[in-house]
Amino acid sequence: MTILVTGATGNVGRMVVDELIDRNAPAIRALTVDPDRAKLPEGVEVAVGTIHKPDTVPAALEGVTTLYLAPHPPTAQAIVDHAVAAGVQRIVDLTGPAGSWWDEIEPIVEASGLAWTHLKPGEFMPNAMVWAEQIKTRREVRDAYPESANAMIDLADIAAVAAVTLLDDTHSSRPYPLTGPDTLTRVQKITIMGRAIGLEVPFVEISRDEAIAQLEPSMGEYAEWYVDGAKELVDHPQQVEPDLAKLLDRPATTFTQWAEANADQWR
Repeated sequence: MTILVTGATGNVGRMVVDELIDRNAPAIRALTVDPDRAKLPEGVEVAVGTIHKPDTVPAALEGVTTLYLAPHPPTAQAIVDHAVAAGVQRIVDLTGPAGSWWDEIEPIVEASGLAWTHLKPGEFMPNAMVWAEQIKTRREVRDAYPESANAMIDLADIAAVAAVTLLDDTHSSRPYPLTGPDTLTRVQKITIMGRAIGLEVPFVEISRDEAIAQLEPSMGEYAEWYVDGAKELVDHPQQVEPDLAKLLDRPATTFTQWAEANADQWR
């Protein structure tokens, strides 16, 4: 049984490799464009390539039984076609909540005829770093929709679930919505980030247009999408899903734990 991890240099993919090692996976192959940057552990077979360039992937798929598919909808069809041609038996894909851009991967995988497992995480905890510079320099956060609420998830938890499902085919034909353990408003998150550095950090509400303008230098065209997504979560807050804790047989990482581990970035 050989598992190919795509996106092995990425934030989640690199952790998936480590989680597979911790769970004594028999054979791990990692797809990366930059093996030096990935710093893959001894014993992991390195394949040079990227899902962004599907023609680089077929050689890496030779002899692979299970594929971890990182999220990149524009090339998902081509990668899945290569997986079918190579004789891959099962795909565990990282997608997103229903209706999201990443959700487009799921029908492509299902139409392949291969066994599949969909991992559908909500917003990643590191996205809260969007407020880090304001906390560090202003000691306040200016943003829209203070009551926008969701259950952000830690990247390491996603990787752990990926490893569990890659190693156990009883998870086939299962979509797993994944969240953190608590639904928190933006105000609550800022309070927790402030507490992690021993400060009270006020949340100053600004308008939708001001929030978009504030994010455009870093997010470009996605700033409006991000802000409007936060607006939706005011009236329809994301609820906690139970699957992650069941799959890992432990509680999900809390936002407080994440903040305490990363507080130096906004101290």
